[in-house]
Amino acid sequence: MKNTTATVEPLPRQVITVDLDGPEPVAPEAGHYGTAMVVGRVGGVPVGVVDLDVETGGLGTEGFALAVASLRSMADQVSAAARSVAPKTPIADADLPSITVVVSTIVGRDEDLELLLDGFAHVDYPDVEFLIVDNRTSLPPHDRLPELVAGRDRVRVVAERRPGISAGRNAGVAAARGEIIAFTDDDVRVEPNWLRALGTRFARDPGLDAATGLILPAELETPAQIWFERYYGGFSGERTFTPLRVQADPRLPTFLRGSRVSVRNGGGEELRKVAVYGVGAFGAGANMAFRASALRRVGGFDTALGTGTPARGGEDLATMISILWTGGALGYEPSAVVHHKHRRGLDELLKQLRGNGLGFTAMLTSLVLNDPRHLASLGYQLPLAVGTMLRQNVQKLVNRNQPSDETRADSIDDRYPRSLVISEMRDAPKGPGAYLTSRRVWRERTSGHGTSPGRTGSGS
Repeated sequence: MKNTTATVEPLPRQVITVDLDGPEPVAPEAGHYGTAMVVGRVGGVPVGVVDLDVETGGLGTEGFALAVASLRSMADQVSAAARSVAPKTPIADADLPSITVVVSTIVGRDEDLELLLDGFAHVDYPDVEFLIVDNRTSLPPHDRLPELVAGRDRVRVVAERRPGISAGRNAGVAAARGEIIAFTDDDVRVEPNWLRALGTRFARDPGLDAATGLILPAELETPAQIWFERYYGGFSGERTFTPLRVQADPRLPTFLRGSRVSVRNGGGEELRKVAVYGVGAFGAGANMAFRASALRRVGGFDTALGTGTPARGGEDLATMISILWTGGALGYEPSAVVHHKHRRGLDELLKQLRGNGLGFTAMLTSLVLNDPRHLASLGYQLPLAVGTMLRQNVQKLVNRNQPSDETRADSIDDRYPRSLVISEMRDAPKGPGAYLTSRRVWRERTSGHGTSPGRTGSGS
């Protein structure tokens, strides 16, 4: 019997940027693409995304015009939300905080790292330094890193031979000179205005301890990249184009304070309340920044979490949660844009998703061991969190078998394999054990350094 729900591999998707301020955009040639992701911008800032089916020989004048009209409507909504907040004059360069950008890398993707460094050269910011943390345990006979960074202004290299992205990031924090420390990854491409948007957000909100930005795909050439984009709906959660502020809900009893956070828009209106453990909906490690003082307050990144450790992930979420848990505030700034190169191969994607599931429960274990009050918080949040997770995963399975909504062409078929949902859930129960293993491994590796596993501070 024929399986009518089998996933069809989608054709490559073209990523198109449309300037809504300029002349009426013209539909580009389709080339080898089967679908298109059209990103609308106003004043250089993304305001919305529309997906289109590609017609034979091009996008088609009528379909493209409808997409542009839809983007203009989104832009009007974003503008209306901005007008509800008092107008703000640009921040003078002298009033922007100094920034250090930290990238921990094992130099496994030379071409991607070179593209990232090329992007750094075009970043518009008055007081910035870029730290490349060499997180390789040993160097190859021919090391390309020196030639990749040679002659690049504002770029310097720091070595951290103890493995793990958290160890690398902590080494970057220890060497940083900036008031703000921003993080991105070596498979990311940054926009010239990225840091100015982050620095401006921190300057305008002195009470802000952390900020995240918008993550768009660098390319959607393979089925795995397209499935990842649809599966996560914006890398870390539902993509939004309006600024947000996230802070602990003050109405909870003291012993539960920090377990739920309030999400507000630029005008201060409360949009919703969510569990602090769902902060991943508002950002990810590929585009996040912290005040250096806030990182010191929470002890930096947990060295037993993250890529390069048995726990495999969760270090970025653990740090953002700790900021909120200790009374800090996080801002989401959609004008701070980076482009992430999703995993190209399905095997790579499945491995990543398994790591995400395992890393999440490892992260929860880390939080509890570092502050047992999280046990009460998890007990309070667990029924809601489990229900939400089940609904999300069921919805993902349902969505993969449903046609696209009205903003997408009916023939777009990027339904992802069921294995993506199963992979993310499969290794989640292993997270606590993986975290304990990771702590033991870190203790053994650092026994001669006088450091302890877990949160080791920014000087680890």
